[in-house]
Amino acid sequence: MKLGSIRRRLRRLPRQVLDRSGLPTRRFAALLRSSAGRPGERCHVLIAPPGAGNIGDQAMVEAFVAAADRPVTIVTRNDDDLVLPPDLVGRARIVALPHLLYGDDHGHRGDVRALGALLGEAATVSIIGADIMDGVYSLRPSVRRSTIAAVAAERGFDTSIIGFSWNGAAPRPARDALRRAGTAGARLLLRDPASAARVRDLGIPGVVETADIVFTDDRRADRLPAALEGLEPPYALVNASGLIARTVDQGVEYRPVLAELRARGIHVVLLPHVLRRTADDLAACRGVLDAVRRDGWEDGVTLVETMLGPSQIRRLAASASVVVTGRMHLAVMSLAQGVPAVTLASQGKVEGLMRLFDWPELCVSPRAGMGTGIRDVVVSALDAHDAVDRVRRGADRARALARANTERIGAGGREDAERSDRFWGERNGTHSTG
Repeated sequence: MKLGSIRRRLRRLPRQVLDRSGLPTRRFAALLRSSAGRPGERCHVLIAPPGAGNIGDQAMVEAFVAAADRPVTIVTRNDDDLVLPPDLVGRARIVALPHLLYGDDHGHRGDVRALGALLGEAATVSIIGADIMDGVYSLRPSVRRSTIAAVAAERGFDTSIIGFSWNGAAPRPARDALRRAGTAGARLLLRDPASAARVRDLGIPGVVETADIVFTDDRRADRLPAALEGLEPPYALVNASGLIARTVDQGVEYRPVLAELRARGIHVVLLPHVLRRTADDLAACRGVLDAVRRDGWEDGVTLVETMLGPSQIRRLAASASVVVTGRMHLAVMSLAQGVPAVTLASQGKVEGLMRLFDWPELCVSPRAGMGTGIRDVVVSALDAHDAVDRVRRGADRARALARANTERIGAGGREDAERSDRFWGERNGTHSTG
């Protein structure tokens, strides 16, 4: 381990010890409790995921706003973490509270009070959970998100944690915080059966099994971005993940996949899905392109170097023959368009998703030597006569289940929530609670 990394860990150690004591959480809850008003009718309040170059985070927020029956107040860390498209910009406002989830000083206390003031306008309070509730990535913001849900529910707000995954290795403070939220009456909308089982096994109430909220949004852009205007089928979308690039050389592993696609006359579009300084997909996709160039066959391979919006992704995916991706939300948007998506499962989120589609082979573990296995799954998907029908049946199931994420904000309805409960109860031999 590098010396700089050791120093950073040592600097974080006192804060981690304090966070695990529970004292900051109790202070946070007390301040929010004293600042929050009573439920209103003016808007829905949404605590957004980080965004800032993550198309999946953008897609979840857009799906929420598109479904809402009244204006949405979106709470972010920074003003530019999310950029709403023209068709949604008039339906929401962004309020940046930079210290709410990450700070611990005077600015943090001010942001907690500001959130309390916003809640006084809220018909509902929602937190997009995604993969950031279990504390595995970062404990403090995970605990604070659950604490917001707990306090809002205590104060009588219709409160939900939207479509999230749960890691079996979640630390105790994250488990305790989620338990408080569920006990207070917040709906805990787990987006895959494995995650729901983990939370239910902890004895936490409020579990509702659903699917990812992005399945509720079918908006497509009118046209492809300028850089891809001349693109014609057949083509495949291939994503190299900056997260997976830390441990696996995707330039090497994707070689047999790209060779197979090109041999079939299928154009390859290298598509980054997360463009940020850490875990940058664009750098990973460039690595794959460099490997292709070294082999001398870059013809028929296009690299997308800008961040596309979710509606552009759906437009692009709709005409693809197959998708290979290390990012789950690219898989979600592709599957929703009826396109098989071979997905690398790096965080335990994908296995449950593929259960919806009765196609577990589409989930591949990222590791050295995975390339031939991915190629074989791609070949199977391309050659299967029923591939499109199979994916579309799964997408229909996913859409019906995913409406539980939006039923309290004006879309769907109680029937969709009950359908979700029945479906997962039949699949798992259990019944959801909530």
